[in-house]
Amino acid sequence: MDEQTQQPEPLTYTPAEPAAKARNLGPLRMIWAEAARYPGHLAAAAVALVVTSAATLAIPSGFRLIIDKGFAAGADVDQLGRWFQYLLLIVLILAIGTAGRFYFVSWLGERVVADVRLKVQANLLRLPPSFFETNSPKEIASRMTSDTAVIEQVVGTTVSVALRNTITAIGGVGYLLYLAPKLTAILLIGIPLVVGPIVLIGRRLRNVSRSSQDRVAGIGVIVSEVLGAMKIVQAFGQESRELARFGGKVEATFQTALRRISIRAGMTAVVILLIFGGITMLVWEGAIGVANGTISGGTIFAIVLTAGLVAGALGALSEVYGDLLRGAGAASRLNELLREEPEIAPPARPTALPVPPRGQLAFQNVAFRYPSRPEVLALDDFSLTVEPGETVAIVGPSGAGKSTLFLLAQRFYDPHGGTIRIDGVPLTSADPAEIRARTALVPQDATLFAASARDNLRYGNWGATDEAIWEAARAANAEQFLRDLPQGLDTFLGEDGARLSGGQRQRIAIARAVLRNAPILLLDEATSALDAESERLVQDALDRLMKERTTLVIAHRLATIRAADRIVVMDDGRIVEQGTHASLTAADGLYARLARLQFDGMAA
Repeated sequence: MDEQTQQPEPLTYTPAEPAAKARNLGPLRMIWAEAARYPGHLAAAAVALVVTSAATLAIPSGFRLIIDKGFAAGADVDQLGRWFQYLLLIVLILAIGTAGRFYFVSWLGERVVADVRLKVQANLLRLPPSFFETNSPKEIASRMTSDTAVIEQVVGTTVSVALRNTITAIGGVGYLLYLAPKLTAILLIGIPLVVGPIVLIGRRLRNVSRSSQDRVAGIGVIVSEVLGAMKIVQAFGQESRELARFGGKVEATFQTALRRISIRAGMTAVVILLIFGGITMLVWEGAIGVANGTISGGTIFAIVLTAGLVAGALGALSEVYGDLLRGAGAASRLNELLREEPEIAPPARPTALPVPPRGQLAFQNVAFRYPSRPEVLALDDFSLTVEPGETVAIVGPSGAGKSTLFLLAQRFYDPHGGTIRIDGVPLTSADPAEIRARTALVPQDATLFAASARDNLRYGNWGATDEAIWEAARAANAEQFLRDLPQGLDTFLGEDGARLSGGQRQRIAIARAVLRNAPILLLDEATSALDAESERLVQDALDRLMKERTTLVIAHRLATIRAADRIVVMDDGRIVEQGTHASLTAADGLYARLARLQFDGMAA
């Protein structure tokens, strides 16, 4: 096997895997890197944090001055008013600083989440279909919402609270040392007794938090799956079963969340007991000092207030630690998606495809296995050359490998062996974007977007004018029903084109392929699910589309491919027959057997 056809290692990312990577706050570095792109807002938020913490700590000092100087013997009303004005100034600064902190921190939270979502989506759009075979798109989508919501909370609230309380705790301890060095030194000795339980309990909390987020994402997957298949659920009377399945997931999520809540509650109880116990002892000692005349009343009042602020700050830090851990878990999962490299990527020096394009497509000794089914050989030593302008029909039983040809021709996968060429250039040597620009696909089930008719039609050529769109619509037998829509091309078609019939959706897919104007046309059972009238309209449109294009047609309805230049019959990933309809029928092989089953059934 040559270097170009070697298959990369299979992808191993699974969104719901146990969190071995979020055992500390390290993954939050990714969030910091995003926030660091906005230094002005970071600086403004930091200034606001420092100002609010400083103003908060200045309040005990203000009350100390009021008590010791304003209430002192001989002090008049003017002196008392001056100290209260000082206190009101502190409160004003605190109010302005808090408003500024809220604005800038919230702005950073929203901006970081928006940037992370854009980056993750941009990377997901680069990944090949093989990634989404082994990783549920619905679960990834759920994590794109639930994990980014966690990050938004962390950046917009939790980090701010953590920093503010850290500054308050440090500043408060410094002020306490100034007021009562001996008493505060005793208090500091007990800090390891507070930090120790937070670290020990936090390790357990990290794993439970990750498990809780996984289960929340699982709920989103079930909701999306069931709502998307509501007709089937109700048609088969499975409402009760689906409710029970959903209830099981919800209950499992609740139990996991209950474990997380219990751990956090226990950690909070331990921290509050230790912190406020220490503060109580500090105040107790201070009260004895007041009784002995060694400490003033204003000082003990300031000590009580400051100690309360420090206790509250440390208690809040124990609370936000769990949220920071949840944010680290969310960041680690999103970072995995950001780091995922596409298996199919342009070579360092891609070979340009010939201009003008000829439309030749050649498979030479191709072998291929799907990553999700490595034990099954989807194509086995497959060779086929489709000449420019030729129409080749691919038939065979289900699982023969027909649709695999289309995926390989568009280089959504690379073969494990052999070579695929367009106009003589190996696909592994060319830019995948250039390869796909040479092909137009009409799938079996037309994929439409929740957008206007115009946007769905021009998806194959976004710069197409309305004149070109109507021309393509006429070629696809779609003009009449498009003009009958309430707002014409501006009509919203609903999710997956829900406002259109199957035949109408299929004709829009054909018009989209017409606008693509690619030299190679891939038709994947484009009429298999249509009624007779819709099939006739679609087949007429396809006949016009196929003119002067190289066309590969996958078809189960053999009556639609009798006029093909060549019919290739596949079974178990190999070509077992090829020829015209007449020659294959005369050969009495697999094609003849399939034809008899189909035509005899139609006659009956």
